This record gives sequence, C-alpha cells and structure tokens, in this order.
Amino acid sequence: METRLFVLQRASAMLLAPLVVCHLAVILYAVRGGLTADEILARTQGSVGWALFYGVFVLAVSLHAPIGVRNVLKEWTRWRGRSLDAAMLALAAVLMATGLRAVWAVVT
Repeated sequence: METRLFVLQRASAMLLAPLVVCHLAVILYAVRGGLTADEILARTQGSVGWALFYGVFVLAVSLHAPIGVRNVLKEWTRWRGRSLDAAMLALAAVLMATGLRAVWAVVT
C-alpha cells in the first residue's frame, strides 16, 4: 500500500507541475491585461477546454494532497491505521467535491 501511495503521489505531482505553471501564467495574463472577474467568467462560460483543464487539476490535487497530509500526520503524530486512512479518504472526497463544484460554477 505504501509503495502504491508513493507512486501515486509522485505521478500526481508530475501532472500538477505543468498545470500549476499554466494556471499561474493564466493568472498573470489576466491580471496584466486588466481583466475583471466578470470578463474572466465570460471567457470561461461554456468552455469544455477550461472545464477539462481545471477538472484534471482538481482530480490531481484530490489525490496528491491527502497522501501528503497522511504522511505528515504519520510522521508527526501517533495517528495510524484505518482511521487515518478513512480521514484522508474523506479529505480527498471533500477536495474533489468542492473543487469540481467550483469548476462547474466557473464554466456553466
């Protein structure tokens, strides 16, 4: 299990790296261009491309973050076992649900 989580976290990190760079580039472009929130939303409404981009972003974060938090908690506390795994699964579900809800709100 630990090996699979290690590989999954590294794979999600490899996916997240270019997504984060692209996300930051888009933010800089929007800010330097003086776009308002309304103008940004007008450009994202109905965009399948943005929905896919940020959907993948959310899924990668939903995998990556709970694995990292789990590792930190195991290192810094005595929390182990199924309760820790269940809590991290719940964290992943919350991240995924709220993230996908945000993507839905931005593109619809």
